[in-house]
Amino acid sequence: MKSDPIPMPSPSEATRNAVTLAPMTLNDLDAVMAIEQSAYSHPWSRGNFRNSINPLFDAQCLWLDGELLGYFLAMRGFEEMHLLNITVAPARQGQGWGHMMLDALSLWSRHEGAHWLWLEVRQSNQRALQVYQRYGFRQISIRKDYYPAGRQQREHAVVMSLKL
Repeated sequence: MKSDPIPMPSPSEATRNAVTLAPMTLNDLDAVMAIEQSAYSHPWSRGNFRNSINPLFDAQCLWLDGELLGYFLAMRGFEEMHLLNITVAPARQGQGWGHMMLDALSLWSRHEGAHWLWLEVRQSNQRALQVYQRYGFRQISIRKDYYPAGRQQREHAVVMSLKL
């Protein structure tokens, strides 16, 4: 569902700047790729993002006065939403922006008729696992050898879900 940018409140009362959640566009890809490459050892490609900017996905960017703070991409399913990528710029992590994006995605998912929000996360990504668990996600299973992890190596994914 593509729509006009939604003004979002800041996660901190001390922050009084304009925070906006807006649909990702092709013009955003340079900023998105800069964050993606700085945040991950195995980042998504520009083509992955370009292909996700279509009506089958919800691709959103979180902005603070022209600075890209983060983004998320989700895919609709039958009565569920699958979070494919959520990333906060490394310099902005730990400030509540990821939680804000999860709030927005949860609200939008409910609006779209989803009852569940699903995701996979690297088993080694303890910080993300803690964020998701604090948010209310529960571990469902492990997908063996799901993520690339180096030269011909793979890493397991933790499958998590959240009842909306």
